[in-house]
Amino acid sequence: MVAKKKKTKPGEKQLGEPKRSKHTSPTNATQGEKPRAIASKAPQAKETGKHERALPVVGIGASAGGLEAIQGLVSNLPADPGIAFVIIQHLPPEHKSVMGSILERHCKIEIRDIDDGEKIKPNCIYLNRPKYNIDILNGAFQLTKAPRTAATNLPIDHFFRSLADDRAEKSIGIILSGTASDGTLGLKAIKAAGGMIMVQDPEQAKYAGMPQSAIETGLVDFVIPVEKMAETLLKYTRHPYIRAEEQRLPAEKLEAWFQKIFILIRRTAGHDFSHYKRSTIRRRIERRMAVHQIENIADYHRYLQENAAEAETLFKDLLITVTSFFRDPEAYEALQEKALIPLIQGKRHDEAVRVWVPGCATGEEAYSLAILLLETMDKLDKHAAIQIFATDIDPDTIDTARKGDYPETIAADVSPQRLERYFTKNDGRYTIKKRIREMIVFAAQNLIKDSPFSRLDLVSCRNLLIYMDADLQKKIIPLFHYTLNPDGFLFLGTAESIGEHSDYFTALDNKWRIFKRRPTPSDRQHVYPPAAFQELDIERVRPGPEPARQQPQSDVRHVAERTILDDYGWPCVFVNSRFDIVYFHGNTEAFLRLPAGEPNLNVLKLARSDLKVKLNTALHRAKKENAPVTTEHVKVCHNDDTVVFDLVVRPVPAQDAAEGLLMVIFRTPATPRPAEALDKERPADADTENPYVVTLEHELQSTREYLETTVEELETSNEELRSSNEELQSTNEELQSTNEELETSREELQSTNEELETVNAELRNKVNQLADTNNDLSNLLASTSIATIFLDNDLRVKRFTPAIRDMFNLITADVGRPITDIAHRFRYEGFYDDAQHVLKHLGTIEKEIRTKDGRWYQMRIMPYRTLENNIDGVCVTFSDVETQKNAERLANEAQRFAEAVVESVSGPLLILDRDLRIQSANRAFYKQFALAPDDIRSKKLEELQGWPIPPKPLVSRLKEFIAKDAPVENLSLPERPEPGDQQMQITARQIRQADQKTGAILLMIELREPKQ
Repeated sequence: MVAKKKKTKPGEKQLGEPKRSKHTSPTNATQGEKPRAIASKAPQAKETGKHERALPVVGIGASAGGLEAIQGLVSNLPADPGIAFVIIQHLPPEHKSVMGSILERHCKIEIRDIDDGEKIKPNCIYLNRPKYNIDILNGAFQLTKAPRTAATNLPIDHFFRSLADDRAEKSIGIILSGTASDGTLGLKAIKAAGGMIMVQDPEQAKYAGMPQSAIETGLVDFVIPVEKMAETLLKYTRHPYIRAEEQRLPAEKLEAWFQKIFILIRRTAGHDFSHYKRSTIRRRIERRMAVHQIENIADYHRYLQENAAEAETLFKDLLITVTSFFRDPEAYEALQEKALIPLIQGKRHDEAVRVWVPGCATGEEAYSLAILLLETMDKLDKHAAIQIFATDIDPDTIDTARKGDYPETIAADVSPQRLERYFTKNDGRYTIKKRIREMIVFAAQNLIKDSPFSRLDLVSCRNLLIYMDADLQKKIIPLFHYTLNPDGFLFLGTAESIGEHSDYFTALDNKWRIFKRRPTPSDRQHVYPPAAFQELDIERVRPGPEPARQQPQSDVRHVAERTILDDYGWPCVFVNSRFDIVYFHGNTEAFLRLPAGEPNLNVLKLARSDLKVKLNTALHRAKKENAPVTTEHVKVCHNDDTVVFDLVVRPVPAQDAAEGLLMVIFRTPATPRPAEALDKERPADADTENPYVVTLEHELQSTREYLETTVEELETSNEELRSSNEELQSTNEELQSTNEELETSREELQSTNEELETVNAELRNKVNQLADTNNDLSNLLASTSIATIFLDNDLRVKRFTPAIRDMFNLITADVGRPITDIAHRFRYEGFYDDAQHVLKHLGTIEKEIRTKDGRWYQMRIMPYRTLENNIDGVCVTFSDVETQKNAERLANEAQRFAEAVVESVSGPLLILDRDLRIQSANRAFYKQFALAPDDIRSKKLEELQGWPIPPKPLVSRLKEFIAKDAPVENLSLPERPEPGDQQMQITARQIRQADQKTGAILLMIELREPKQ
């Protein structure tokens, strides 16, 4: 867990990290050269597969109030960030999200809804779909229907876990505004895979539940406002760690820098990581360098020297503190069938099941084993005490594990039945019930150098050995063998194995890595000094044949200590705060006896009648005063003999054992005074000679019996009180059950509120967009000069532009009135019929109509179609075409004038276009050459027949005339007429239009009499 730091300015706050200093020209003082970066630039992969594997993917989780945060993030993204984004929101199942249309206005990159099987691409934002959970496999999306179970669906956690599995160190998780704690467990998976985690500043978030829950994990890299996220994200993804560039620094140089970093960590945290796998170490260090935007390992070493908090953070990062309840459920099922059931079946009722969970992290694995053991005992209907030792190197995670308090997202890993039976829910969090919590002892322990536990039935060390090198594994596997009972079991992670130590364990399940201890000649070669709290669990060494070999010195010491305790130690018992015996030492038969009936280990129940009163008094005094209490020369009758001893009750210090233990010692007096010696102090036949003494003895015996009866009655009353207490507990459980139901209802309401908040935020944005659109439309309609009126299916007025008042006598109050009730101002009576025709046939009608004051308009009636292509009336527009009409009239008049001018010419005249195609001719031409209009219209000049002019010379000259604008004046054709041929004088003129490119050619023909 990363320590929280004091807040800085917005955009600069990082959890547990000071502001990075800038290094300009680092030098290597120890090796005499300037060190190079771990990674450097390399050519980009050209193959599509490599590119897809190298693509960083950002998962963005948001819930209530997340829309504004998402807008603030994406609005700062460039058009080509080179990464892909996947937004996961809590969406109602039947809700059609409009998130895409809202975000399009705020970002520059493509927005898409996720399709099943779609390959993920860079520079895209993908949106989740309602009713579906999103997975990613080999760079492609997989959609699965969200399960309909009583547990709350957690789509953000679901996707983040899948993202971590597929993208590894290129996975990035971002948590934005939202209630509850969805995303918290997913972030742990991303962090374990080497990814980066970013969270919106809770002070900025509209709902701080999700960001705060993520921050409490201690795994967050950045806590910043959303406006700063894009810039920070792009800097991080451009680091060599994410670009996966080739290493240039030689391995021996890199190892040298790692050793220096290990020294700094050992100095700060007190732990040595030199035997951890280098691949893991390198990835974790590079990830921290990417977070701080440091590319040179020498710079990072200097940064660690200057910032102790960063060394602590790196220590936390190197520890793999990510775990979950019932991780790999099939593995737990196999463990129950192949290990726990045989283990419990072989236990006596007075034997405890002892389990060790090294590397327990935040405790989920230890609690899972406790639950599984209880379920196995219920299944076998055989119960025994359970004692689980859960240890970890990190004190912060141990503190978290002791609390047993977890976010509601554990519902994804724990069944509803287990949640109800073993957890208590308060304020959206699940807390382990007391009966489970009391089975587990959490302690900070270094597996490498601290003393191990002993006499264990099961060691569960999952996903810890994979981070250690082979040399360290060779030491730890024999250590586990040493700590286990002869029939003990070892439970490892799926990626771990016992390696070359097959002589230590027998494999029960190779897939799920379940092993059974195998006896070996070297069973005692790993001897560690026993921890203080293990002394209570020391059992007698079972006799058995020893190998004929010289005993190691540690074995001799063990045997010697045991012999001294057995032969010279006083009999004693250890009792807890309820006076139940937890440990026997020596022969206590003279002082304690087994009662008839059900077994009971209460020392007062087992004490002989002569001892009960004094023992009860001594126990209560020692417990109350927390000091040793000694009662000398106590006598008890055993086998017709009287045993005299000193009764000593001494509290056991809490640091040596569990709190509240008392040690009851039956000590032989320093100056023995047997019963015969005590009798000699009295005169012979004193009892018979003194009746008063006999009476006192009888009264004392009666008082003793009465006291015993009183004690029994008190015990009976206690039993009744206990029964009443159980009834009250039952009532309390019922109330608690009711409270849990109410809590469940509250969660459902909260989930519904989140979904409604998301929908409301989208609708609010849609309403704002609609208001803007309405304003734009109103201004457009008001500013346009086109008169427009919208009619519904009953031809009632829906809306109109101000210009329509020139057509109809309309006012604002006329909206909703039939158009037939409103007078119009044009000379056209078929308007209503045309509108009905358009509604019926869905066509378009265009007509030119004239108002009563003589102004012309182009009327167009068309169907009014909605976005869903439904017909909802008609739209009628009136375009003012008066100007066009006047222009048309002037053009017609000009044409008639030109035609009159042409007709007034007495000689033949042709009008050609620039392609020398005949457009028209005057009457003189038709008369002179006896041609009709149909003979010449639209024909080219060279195609004209029936007149005496040779076409080729004329056409050639006219083309030259057009190309060079050379004048054609009095061209005589033919040039050398034969006698009797008629000769013509040709004159051509160009008539240009305004564009100087189009126009006509006037060809004037003058006839001459033939030469004789």
